[in-house]
Amino acid sequence: MPEHHVFHYQQEFQLESGAVLPGFQLTYTTYGTLNQQRSNVVWVCHALTGSSDFTDWWCDLFGEGKLYDPREWFVVSANTLGGCYGSTGPLSVNPRTLQPYFHTFPQLTNHDIVRAFDLLREELGLKQVHTLLGGSLGGQQALEWVLQKPAVFERLVHVASNARHSPWGIAFNESQRMAIRQDPTWASSTPEAGREGLKTARSIAMLSYRHYNTYNEAQQEPGHSITDNFRASSYQVYQGEKLAQRFNAYTYWLLSKAMDSHNVGRGRGGLERALAHVKARCLFVGVDTDLLFPVEEQYFLHAQVSGSAFHLIRSNYGHDGFLVEVDQLENAIQQFYKSEILTEEELNYEKQER
Repeated sequence: MPEHHVFHYQQEFQLESGAVLPGFQLTYTTYGTLNQQRSNVVWVCHALTGSSDFTDWWCDLFGEGKLYDPREWFVVSANTLGGCYGSTGPLSVNPRTLQPYFHTFPQLTNHDIVRAFDLLREELGLKQVHTLLGGSLGGQQALEWVLQKPAVFERLVHVASNARHSPWGIAFNESQRMAIRQDPTWASSTPEAGREGLKTARSIAMLSYRHYNTYNEAQQEPGHSITDNFRASSYQVYQGEKLAQRFNAYTYWLLSKAMDSHNVGRGRGGLERALAHVKARCLFVGVDTDLLFPVEEQYFLHAQVSGSAFHLIRSNYGHDGFLVEVDQLENAIQQFYKSEILTEEELNYEKQER
């Protein structure tokens, strides 16, 4: 069974903005056992509203008899800094004031979040990671991480994500934050601040996560007589209510801002120059109906990263296809691993011929 742990970092942690956190904690999940060579590590970076429990939201990839069988792999995932599943975030108590951070929690970037992850990696003594796997916001963080620590990561599986967040994606996120700002409670400093606005934000987000075909198939009304109380309407309300029960507006605001600021070219001379320095062997995966992270973004990465592989998932679920079409994702990763073995066999054959 997956095991849940807490990592405590008790020194000051300076952020890209110049702000300083007086220490932090990360909750993290491990599954499986390290082999003697410590060569079987898989690290997973979760999406915007995910948690460190990858067996919850990518359950078909992890488990006995599955792609990442705990008898063969040691899998690690940490809840992001700023999160609300046990890691230090806006609802945590600031040790300097002995009050919850709430609105005073400093803005984060993926650069900051990845540095926090890497402190955990060092604490665990993991010098090499066989595969770094991330989707959406997690994919952004994974790409940033392989650039920060090129000697650590042997392979990157980057799913439905990008090298720099687009104006389109930023506009979607700002529309969601506008909904939170319109909630009168957002001005208060309470755990429930912005809760009603968060529901609307989630409803807006669903339009970017899914696709016309998704709604047409699942929310279409039977017959022709209905004039109100549509399935699609109740579905939007349901999605907002469901997220509000497990998340908070502060973290949603904070992490959507981190997504907006994602740009691996910042401080590295631009995207092309930065991506030319990727050392990990990469698989870039896109979803053909993804509106939020369209396939053009993954094609760009594939074109810029020498020796990388690309796979297109076909789905009617839009961006959420990276979570739904697990069979296709599993097949893509398996082929990625197999092609590496074939390449090694070809090289060995050429050496023998010489």
